[in-house]
Amino acid sequence: MAELDSLPEDVAEATPAPNPERSRRAGAFLGIVLVISLLLFGVPWFTFVGPSNDWPLPVVVVGTLVFLAGLVGLPLAMTRGHGRHDDRAARIGDTLLGVVWVLFVWSLIGDVLRLALALGGVENPARSRVVAAFTLVVSVGLLLWGHYEAMRVSRVREVDVTLPRLGAGLDGTRVVLIADTHYGPIDRAEWSRKVTDVINTLDADVVAHAGDIADGTPAQRRDQSAPLGTVNARLAKVYVTGNHEYFSEAQGWLDRMAELGWEPLHNRHVVVERGGDRLVLAGVDDVTAGASGLPGHRTDLAAALEGADPDLPVLLLAHQPKFIRHAAAAGIDLQVSGHTHGGQMWPFNFLVRLDQPVVRGLSRHGNRTQLYTSGGTGFWGPPFRIFAPSEITLLTLRAPR
Repeated sequence: MAELDSLPEDVAEATPAPNPERSRRAGAFLGIVLVISLLLFGVPWFTFVGPSNDWPLPVVVVGTLVFLAGLVGLPLAMTRGHGRHDDRAARIGDTLLGVVWVLFVWSLIGDVLRLALALGGVENPARSRVVAAFTLVVSVGLLLWGHYEAMRVSRVREVDVTLPRLGAGLDGTRVVLIADTHYGPIDRAEWSRKVTDVINTLDADVVAHAGDIADGTPAQRRDQSAPLGTVNARLAKVYVTGNHEYFSEAQGWLDRMAELGWEPLHNRHVVVERGGDRLVLAGVDDVTAGASGLPGHRTDLAAALEGADPDLPVLLLAHQPKFIRHAAAAGIDLQVSGHTHGGQMWPFNFLVRLDQPVVRGLSRHGNRTQLYTSGGTGFWGPPFRIFAPSEITLLTLRAPR
């Protein structure tokens, strides 16, 4: 305190007081990150290098150094890659995160095999070496397959959705839904072009992008997003922001999509007509928009529906499935969402379910409202999809018969 007392009065008054609550939260967060990191790397270390394997000392030393390098390198690469927008560091960090997740999961599953071998009378080190070999073979196979699944052009998933208030003229309306393209550190401009080629074979009346378009600014991802300008739809091409836009110039992405010929549904709606009947296409900013501090960005369903005929059916774009409780309260007919990636890397889908009401697919909420949750068209972070395939969704809207 002597140093503070010696400062000029105006400087001392301007010095912000320590915030104990903020310090406690930061400390708790760092503690959680440390514990998770130690588990992610420690469990596989025990499986591959631990004492029960009885490896020669050089193998133990080299293996331990490899896991320590990962433990230290992962947070450094992720911070530099996603904090400072260094694409090379992001690719390294994302890949390492995916690899260690798979090793962690299958190390735990390998413990079931360890127990079975123990019950069968197999002694160490043979028992532990069999478990290590099993974990390695399965993990490598899943990572190779998962990388292929992440990088391939998404399959088309066709779903019929009956909307009781849909007019007969709109029966058969084809809505192509994409979400979570996540243009990012891996240059996927060619993948983007192939995705739009698939979309253009689907004879769409409406094409909807449900957010998380990219990780990076519009300038950084200009080439990857450019193919979206070639998408064809008879009635409308509509887009809403996801939470990742609020890490990288959300307003810029709204402007970029408008430049590419899409309708940004920034808490607003448009009305389309087919066969003499009309459908409201509404969209809201992501639920994180208000906390971003970006002027004019917030989740505002009332603004999105302002001026819409209440007797018309409404298709709502909202990035996160958990917005469905608001949609159901407002009597929305169909909400389309993304965000979950279908879990992306099993068994992460079970953790996603703690935050979202649905991980993927069509579900009903209340008397009128339905929700379709896309498994995502691209991927975030780790370039792997394991038991969670990507999709381009063709929703065919059906009137009641």
